[in-house]
This record gives sequence, structure tokens and C-alpha cells, in this order.
Amino acid sequence: MEASPAGRSASAHASPPSQKPLDGYAGLVQNWKSDLVAGLLVSLIALPLCLAIAMASGFPPFGGVITAIVGGMVVGPLCGSQLTIKGPAAGLIAIAVAAVEALGQGDISTGYRLTLAVIVVASIIQVAFALMRFGKFADFFPASVVHGMLAAIGVIIISKQIHPLLGVKAIAKEPIPLLLEIPHSLVVMNPEIALVGFTSILIVLSATSLFGKLARYLPGPLAAVLAGIGFCLYFDLNHAHAYKWYSLDYTVDSRFLVNLPASFISGITLPDFSQITSLVSIEYVVLFALIGSLESLLTCKAIDALDPWKRRANMNRDLLALGCGNTLCGLLGGLPMIAEVVRSSANISYGAKTRWANAFHGLFLLLYVVALAPIIRLIPSAALAGVLCVVGYRLASPKHFRECKKIGPEHLAVFVITIIATLGTDLLMGVMIGMIAEYLLSVALGAPLKAIFMTIPKGEKRADGSFYIILPNTCSFVNVIGFKREVARAEQSPLVLDFSRTTFIDHTFMHEIRELEREIGAKLVGIEKLEPITVHRSSLRRSGKRKFDLLQVFG
Repeated sequence: MEASPAGRSASAHASPPSQKPLDGYAGLVQNWKSDLVAGLLVSLIALPLCLAIAMASGFPPFGGVITAIVGGMVVGPLCGSQLTIKGPAAGLIAIAVAAVEALGQGDISTGYRLTLAVIVVASIIQVAFALMRFGKFADFFPASVVHGMLAAIGVIIISKQIHPLLGVKAIAKEPIPLLLEIPHSLVVMNPEIALVGFTSILIVLSATSLFGKLARYLPGPLAAVLAGIGFCLYFDLNHAHAYKWYSLDYTVDSRFLVNLPASFISGITLPDFSQITSLVSIEYVVLFALIGSLESLLTCKAIDALDPWKRRANMNRDLLALGCGNTLCGLLGGLPMIAEVVRSSANISYGAKTRWANAFHGLFLLLYVVALAPIIRLIPSAALAGVLCVVGYRLASPKHFRECKKIGPEHLAVFVITIIATLGTDLLMGVMIGMIAEYLLSVALGAPLKAIFMTIPKGEKRADGSFYIILPNTCSFVNVIGFKREVARAEQSPLVLDFSRTTFIDHTFMHEIRELEREIGAKLVGIEKLEPITVHRSSLRRSGKRKFDLLQVFG
């Protein structure tokens, strides 16, 4: 979800050794060299992103680094996934900054400490989720809604970061008014600061072209930060002074630079629990617990698909470690963490083999803030804002709209509805509205009103050794969890899925089927009678023709 040229697929590992890497301490002894190198390279991506995400969230920059250190050194060896990188992520910026503003009521410092208390309570709920084995509920959310939520987060990030990129303090607080305020910020921008911000965007977007093979070791966010330090020294940004540009007066000073504490200990901030029972606090507890857990579990699923050895994460163990780590982050003054998709995929591309790469990444970040603090203080906040604007653009890129349209018009409709609802309300309400829209559109497109809540019948072992599952009339996002539970019962038996009774399969369910085809060669019976609505292999499928077809409304 973040901007980095290093976030490539693990194609280099398409033919991994037959023997899986060992786990635990034995895995450290066996693979420490490859994991050390991967951890070092990922830390170079992580440092600028940790600082940027913290500042965009209304937290001190040091708060983002605390999270990555805890996510690596504490959570890394304990989590249920082998190759994910735990740390602050762009996906939680919208919740964090809204919490700081709402709880602080104009006082950022107070809002920060009250938000830390919210994070602690939300993290305890994540631990409870894990103990109740709620890891499977990541499968309950339809793909269109998840994609729409992430795209909305991208828009929110851009709306909030474009103003500091221009050296302007925005007046508005909500995403849509902030977007409408961009023309004014362009008119009154601080030219030197804006130059730093726009240069940062250009470097991140063109890092591969600029640096070629070197981009593997000099990722775009790091290169943007180094360029920003160069601008800081050239413009003398760390000393207050005025300058003229086209006869207009501007001032610059250390307010435009990253602010780090004098020492690691002095950077620790304790939470304030005085408002934890307020309705506002409870709202953000729910948001952090639900959205943070969902994003992290979805990332674990995505990284499982890239694992060269096809290891599967223990979702409940991962959620338990995440909750424990987030509790510690909240007590120390850090942001909440999740498993982050781009740093995790970069971890694989750099040759990581075990969870110890995450631990090494956290260790290197600790060394950076201890040994390189004077240099980090020279980083302009506009350079970090530029990095995050690219992150936001990639989350809400026009290509996502095109991809949704290829899957199906109903998928695009729910995607857009979720974006609009999220921007107009908040993340939780946006997701709820998106899920309602998904259900109503499924009914309008042919799913029976009651059948959409049908459970998956139990599979049975046949005489030929296959595990046979007869699917119900309607297969939708609602019954993916039950479906995967039955699939797990097949264990090593050949899997046969019988769709002879099925009249409707939505995209989310269809995607799960295609994954089973790809991973274990599941045999599909009777699915050919269901017509896909587009040529996409995971398109919604249904039977029969209709006098009135809602697809005609979509064109």
C-alpha cells in the first residue's frame, strides 16, 4: 500500500529449494545472513515511511519509528506469519489523525495522548479477537468494499498531505473541504518548501528510471528523503530566515523539518485514559480494532500467496501478536501497527526466508534513531508529504477503477459507493454502507433475498478418496467463511466442488474458487452452466436470462 520500487513480486523465488526454512531459533541459525540483508534493505524503505505516516497521523515522527521497532523486534519473532513486516501503515492514517483532532478538540498534544489510550484499549480487543479465533472473519468482507475502503484512504491521504507539501497550514479538517482548499494553497504556497515536496514526488515516481538496478538498494522514499536533506542544507531551512520570490516575502524555519526527541527515553509518551469512556473514544476504539485487524489479516493473506514455500500464516496467532504489540506501542507513544503489504512484498523480493527478517528490520531502525538522529532532524516534512502523496495516489489510482470495471459493473458500483460513503462519513460507516450496497446489488442481479444467507453444506469423503462439497443455491461473500471451513476439512484429499444446484456466485466467492483451482487444482463441476457477466475469470456468475436486467442500468 505504500510507495516503493522495491515492492516487486517474488519471481526470483519461483523455484525455491524443496526444503522449507526452519522456524524459531533454528531458523535464525540457518538463515540469519539472508534475513539480515533483507531486514537491512526493508529498513531503508521503512524509515522515511515511518516518519511520514506518524506526522500525517498527528503523532510525533518518533512515534512511527517506535511502532516499527516494536513490530520488528517484539512482534516479529512471535507473529503467525513468516514474511510480513509489521509497522505503521498508510491505511490507518485517516483514523489516527481524525482521532487526534476529535479527542484533542484543537489541542494536538492532548489529542495525541488521548489517542494513545484508545490504541491501548483497541489493542486489548484485538487480543480478545485472537483468543476467540476471529482471524477467519477477514473473509467476511467483500472484495469490492475492501478495495473501495483502501481507495478512499488514498484520497484522504492526498487531501491532508498536499497542504504541508506546499508549506501551507490547511484550514479545513474533512477530506472533501480539504480537496476544495487545494487551489488556495497553491496560490499561497511557500516556493522553497513546495519545491522540496514536488521533487520528492518526482523522485518516488521515477526512482526505477533514475537509478536503474541501484533502485533495489536505494528505494524511492529514501532517495526522496536524501534529496530533501540536500534542499534543507542548500536553503538553510534549519535556521529561521526570510526570503523574497517575485517580490513576495516568505519565511522558513525548523517548523518545516522533522522534530525528534533529544533521546529515545525522552521520546516515550504515556497515554491519557481520562476520556476513554467517552463516545468519541469508543468510536475510535472500534475503528482501530476492526479496521486495523482487517487490514493486517488481508495483508497476511496476500503475502501468503507470494511466499516461495507456500507457507500459510496462523491468522489467530498473528492477530494475538499484533494486539500485544499494539498495546505496547500505545503505552510507549507509538502508532498502531499492521502487517504492511509493500514492505512485506519487498521483504520477499530481497530474499527473506523467515520471520527474523522482520526482527532485523526493527533492530536497524533502532540503530538509525540512536546513531543518526542529527541527520534525521534535517529531513523536510514536505519531502515526507511528497512520499505519502504518492502512497495515496497508488491507493486511489485510476487503474483500480479500470480493474473493477473489468471484474464487473456491480463490482465497480460497490467500489465507488464505498469511496463516496467513506469520504462523506467515516471508515466504519463507509464499510457498512458498502456491504449493504453489495448485498442489495446481489439481490437485484439475481440472488434470492433469503438464499444469500444460506450456509455451506458439509462436505463428504467419497469412495474414490475425493472430498466432495455440494454448494448451495447462492454463493456470496456472506458464506465464504463457512466454505473455507469445509475446504479445510478436505486436508490432503482431492477437492471437488459441485455447483449443479447453484444459480448465483458473486465475485468474492468466485475469487476464492479460482484461488483453490490455482493452489490445489480443485475440480469444479457444473459451473459451466452459470454465465459470467464479464470475461474476467473471477467475474460474478449467474444462471438464466431476465426480462429486466440491472446490468442494463450500468450500461
